[in-house]
Amino acid sequence: MRAAALFGGGPDMNIIGRSVANLFLHHQATILKLRNQPIIGNVLSMVSRRLLPRDALVCAQIQGSPLDGLWIYLNPRTAQNIQYTASELAALQAVVDYLRPGMTFFDVGANMGGFSLLAARIVGPSGAVISFEPDPDIADRLSRNLARNGFHHATVVQKAVWSEPGELPFVRVDAAVSLDRGLGHVATSSSDSAHAILVAAVSLDSFCALGTKPDFIKCDVEGLEVQVFSSMMKTIAKHRPILLCELADKGERVKLYEMLSPFSYKIYFLENKKLHLMDVHSDIKPVSHNHYFIPSSHQERLKDIINAS
Repeated sequence: MRAAALFGGGPDMNIIGRSVANLFLHHQATILKLRNQPIIGNVLSMVSRRLLPRDALVCAQIQGSPLDGLWIYLNPRTAQNIQYTASELAALQAVVDYLRPGMTFFDVGANMGGFSLLAARIVGPSGAVISFEPDPDIADRLSRNLARNGFHHATVVQKAVWSEPGELPFVRVDAAVSLDRGLGHVATSSSDSAHAILVAAVSLDSFCALGTKPDFIKCDVEGLEVQVFSSMMKTIAKHRPILLCELADKGERVKLYEMLSPFSYKIYFLENKKLHLMDVHSDIKPVSHNHYFIPSSHQERLKDIINAS
């Protein structure tokens, strides 16, 4: 599903810049083809660099998918690439199926906020959304996205979630590689650290000790899920939230299951709009790598989407 329906440019963008942004937003496929032409491509690239800054943003409305009607700030050069695979749409739909007004949703590794925006619309002003995003530029855009939609019950926490509070080296993706900087991660090697910035870190147990009770936690932290979940074991033991976690590695899946099974969690994968119980030691790889850790206390509520066979 693609972002469309441009609603003006950024506040500092002049009329020419807005026109160029519109051109990129609505005719990106054609522009990409022209850029591959020897002469016209060079001219087009030069003109676009001068008239449209690389960090320019436009506000666009999502059409189709569970996010239909929501507004989001996007880079016009990449806006037409904002689309969702069938498996990602299913994950968004799972949030729709479970969340209700008044609930609290945690988005760990929120990025630009697709899940945060959807959750904020569902839980409404009587609920809360807490979005954790350590990259300062992405966190700023996430705040703008939430504000643009009037979701004042959503809070952006510009911190990394980790096993303990403090500071961590965080590697930001070069804008020359990814205009939307969507693949940043906590540095895990000395080579990574050399190109990192320091960001604040928080543990979810210390955060929730102030009284916040999560009902649903989505976690996407580029392979560091074990460290993140180790920061919330007291919260999990006390509140038993549903957990949606992207895991590409079988070993990580086994470790998380061993951490969570004492609290009556079972692990599921989503296929054909149904949750299927997973043998944690099997070699099965969910299409989207999304894993659903569901405690026994929530399984009755989700019986309509849990495969009973």
